[in-house]
Amino acid sequence: MAKFGKKYNAVVSKVDKNTAYPIAEAAKLAKETSTTKFDSTVEVAFNLNVDPRHADQQIRGAIVLPAGTGKTQKVLVLTNTKVKEAEEAGADFIGGVDLIQKIQKENWFDFDVIIATPEMMAELGKIGKILGPKGLMPNPKTGTVTVDVKKALDDVKKGKIEYRTDKEGNVHAILGKSSFKEEQLILNFGAILDAIKKGKPNAVKGAYIKNIVISTTMGPGIKVAIEN
Repeated sequence: MAKFGKKYNAVVSKVDKNTAYPIAEAAKLAKETSTTKFDSTVEVAFNLNVDPRHADQQIRGAIVLPAGTGKTQKVLVLTNTKVKEAEEAGADFIGGVDLIQKIQKENWFDFDVIIATPEMMAELGKIGKILGPKGLMPNPKTGTVTVDVKKALDDVKKGKIEYRTDKEGNVHAILGKSSFKEEQLILNFGAILDAIKKGKPNAVKGAYIKNIVISTTMGPGIKVAIEN
């Protein structure tokens, strides 16, 4: 059985695991129960009444968080046609087949997001099995396969996140950092919640959102009240 330190046990005692808190109170508790010395990440997890085995029940998308993520994202742009645009927009890495081969041969992953122009997708498909499990494969649905490289880069730098259901019907997303003001966490939560609600499949019967939990890195889970 896992043993926790005095500091962790002290903050855990602040959270009633049987209570679903209004988001304002949950955000306050998340900040209070952050136990790390570094600025920990605040995350949210939605448990949805969906069956991801069916294509029409797979929830996936991307949004720009209104308060940002608190994280600096390194962006790789793969393109043959928008090199100058990518340079002017502030991409961290720019290349083509050369960088795709670098990922494949050298296991190079010094970036957080890949934006690709459409002509690169045939080559990128060759390393889909490498990028897919890491959540790095560009996709038109999330705006990372596009000819508008500048907008895509701007969105990422402003705090764009991607979300999708896992095999159990859960969606995990970043809310921000423990250093954020409560109002910022609440604002981001509202944006993600709206996106999840808009993605509700027609096939879903009954309650769509079954459970919501927020937590900080190494902090306790805090249930959030589901408001209609």
